[in-house]
Amino acid sequence: MRDAEARLAEAVGLTLAIGLRVIAERIVPLARPAPATLLGSGKVEEIAAEARALEPEVIIVNAKLSPVQQRNLEKAWSAKVLDRTALILEIFGERAQTREGSLQVEFAHLTYQRSRLVRSWTHLERQRGGFGFLGGPGETQIESDRRLIGDRLAKIRREIEEVKRTRGLHRAARKKVPYPIVALVGYTNAGKSTLFNALTNSDVVAKDLLFATLDPTMRALKLPNGRNVILSDTVGFISDLPHELVAAFRATLEEVLEADLIVHVRDTAHGESDAQKADVLKVLAELGVETDGERPLLEVLNKIDLMEPAARRALLQRNGPGGPVALSALTGEGIPDFLARTEAALGAGDVTVRLKLAPSDGADMAWAYAHGRVTERRNRADAMVLTVAVNPQDIDRFANRFGTKLKIEQGSKAAF
Repeated sequence: MRDAEARLAEAVGLTLAIGLRVIAERIVPLARPAPATLLGSGKVEEIAAEARALEPEVIIVNAKLSPVQQRNLEKAWSAKVLDRTALILEIFGERAQTREGSLQVEFAHLTYQRSRLVRSWTHLERQRGGFGFLGGPGETQIESDRRLIGDRLAKIRREIEEVKRTRGLHRAARKKVPYPIVALVGYTNAGKSTLFNALTNSDVVAKDLLFATLDPTMRALKLPNGRNVILSDTVGFISDLPHELVAAFRATLEEVLEADLIVHVRDTAHGESDAQKADVLKVLAELGVETDGERPLLEVLNKIDLMEPAARRALLQRNGPGGPVALSALTGEGIPDFLARTEAALGAGDVTVRLKLAPSDGADMAWAYAHGRVTERRNRADAMVLTVAVNPQDIDRFANRFGTKLKIEQGSKAAF
């Protein structure tokens, strides 16, 4: 169970993320949800009195409200009311930069809006005359709005499918240059973009702000042993992620589904770090990513620069195979250990092969360097002998290209 103070602080952070100024905040105990207003009548009246004194433009309820509950609270408080889902959708609407992100946000927003079209909202009940595609004779406003939203959703769905097709072509093109994909995931504001920038010398927006990153960003990264990978920065997860967004952002998060290694970045200095971890693993499971399956997952304990020196040293000393990696994306402390662990995780399933090439086989040698990880090279008078770590998925490509020049090691080193 999350701490109420932490949940309130997160709600305030979400509110600040869309540029609103918070003039009052409170925790309201809720023993039993009221069907009409969520909160009990006494609490509704208390907040109404406070609203009359403060005159807020918006009141945010950090919970999911039904359309009827939202309408009743707006009437009682004489102010616009947003629930948690609407607040997160507002943030996403402001942050989406790419066409893909904008489509996903609009789809989620319209899906949410359609659920708000209830007949108890009398302003939607007025009759509208027939104006061609705007509605037939006698069609009510609510029916027209629902139909128009449905039409727009169908159009967006087709456009999203086209985006998926294009992304599929991009992935197919990347597989021709088979670089592993390393996807950074984590709770919003865990420091993924700061780590991404530190590793790739990029300038992705990295702020102390919830949902600073929305659209996925990918960059090439060369690991210390020379292996090339594609690093992907993704949208941050959050507790109680609206189900509209889990569905709508599935295409945005497809890089996670395709990743060879998932790096779970955690804010280890946050008081709710363990609860945030549980939320991330839950969302990954909803996306179809089983973190206890065959795909490797590397846990990163970020922001150790915010910890007490003794605790930071203890975490760094525990860096090792099998456990989390402690680092600071801001200062760079621990990043060499992270890169070493990334290399080890990606190479754990590699097949080791030996290639014996003629000194004149420059093209074959370049191909081997480009498509595998050369761990040893011995130059002889009559040949070059390369030891190459190869992804199991690419072993057939090596066999087809090199034929008898290739030997697969089985336990002991093969000799030429």
